[in-house]
Amino acid sequence: MKLLKTLSLSIIGLVGTGAMAQEFSSDIQIRPRYEYTNGFGTLLTPTTEHTSFVGNRARLNLNYKDEKLAVKLALQNVRTWGAVNHLTGGVSNATNSFVLFEGWAQYSFTDKWSTKVGRQVISYDNQRIFGGLDWANQGRSFDAALFKYKGAKSQLDLGFALNAKDETKTTPSFPTSVSFGSDLDFKDFQYAWYHTSIKKLGVSFLALNIGREYMKTLTEAETNYYQTFGTYANYAGKKLSLDFSFYGQTGKIETNKVSAWQTAANLGYAFSPKFKATLGYEFLSGKDLGTSPTMVKSFNPVFGTNHAFNGFMDYFYVGNHANSVGLQDLTLKLDFPIKKVNLSVAPHLFYTANELNATDDKYLGTEVDVTAVYKASKDITLIAGYSQMFGSDSMVALKGGLNDTTNNWAYLMVNINPQIFSSKK
Repeated sequence: MKLLKTLSLSIIGLVGTGAMAQEFSSDIQIRPRYEYTNGFGTLLTPTTEHTSFVGNRARLNLNYKDEKLAVKLALQNVRTWGAVNHLTGGVSNATNSFVLFEGWAQYSFTDKWSTKVGRQVISYDNQRIFGGLDWANQGRSFDAALFKYKGAKSQLDLGFALNAKDETKTTPSFPTSVSFGSDLDFKDFQYAWYHTSIKKLGVSFLALNIGREYMKTLTEAETNYYQTFGTYANYAGKKLSLDFSFYGQTGKIETNKVSAWQTAANLGYAFSPKFKATLGYEFLSGKDLGTSPTMVKSFNPVFGTNHAFNGFMDYFYVGNHANSVGLQDLTLKLDFPIKKVNLSVAPHLFYTANELNATDDKYLGTEVDVTAVYKASKDITLIAGYSQMFGSDSMVALKGGLNDTTNNWAYLMVNINPQIFSSKK
């Protein structure tokens, strides 16, 4: 601890010489999570069985701020318990090294205008299109440059990113033949996000242009672009809450034109301080099963925190269900505290958006998610969950596997996040 404080004070001295109203803080997050998976992500098959493991995130955040400049460094280690040999300690093992999760600087030109550059989390609205993916231990961050405006009731962000696998001076400079639905590989993006508030109503507009590089011929690379654009609105009253989203997608993925869309609405009502119900529906367009249209009709949530949508067992849009039959998700979430434990129960009814085989019904199944959150102390939170999927014959036709056996998932996570140092001068 003394070493960390000495390092922190040294950084203040180096970064903040001559500056006024300096602030420096640092915090640590340790987040182990035990998971029992028994049909997580897809139905069990005759040759697959349940498994269990503990994943862990260790993150160190360093924050500096003065009147004009803000800087953040976030160093992160992600591992599975047992993946690193207990004798060697993994000193030479890349899976046991710290990586730069965030490393950005933001400079304020005026009280309203600023720019932010470097490795950073990009997250907007309900995180359906851009999200930090905090559930995943590795999270999600981008190398990007932003120009930002923030007024009394409105905000505007303009974002830019350019990716290359290395500093090779000849093309192609990036992995090729990326399939639609992958959010990992892109050549560049540009976006504009605008948000305004009108009393208790918030409205946002997003326009995102993504370029993907592919091999047009054996020797010639080409980048084609597709666009995601739309709006998100939310209303938060004393008892009534409402949110709505609508997004469309167009452009080209490799040589295929894109025409896809998504819409969702959630209506919540707090019947009492200890009971709230939220009814929700989401539609994501798709294509008929077994067809190979030249036009991409399946909506892709792009960089969204997709674990937070369509059930916690990740059957849809979490590394899967890309360029498929789309989805309809009808859910009813019930939130109620019991003493110091916040409980929620959320059943989901899943249907395809497009046709399966002629003899198959659109109903895919029902998932029930139960979550409990307990704040043990100021710096320690316990989160536990249980989910079960009741897949239909149509789910079997779509994904394979068995629906006459139990498909479930459970987890217990401890989030330890103390601030270890804070200084102002």
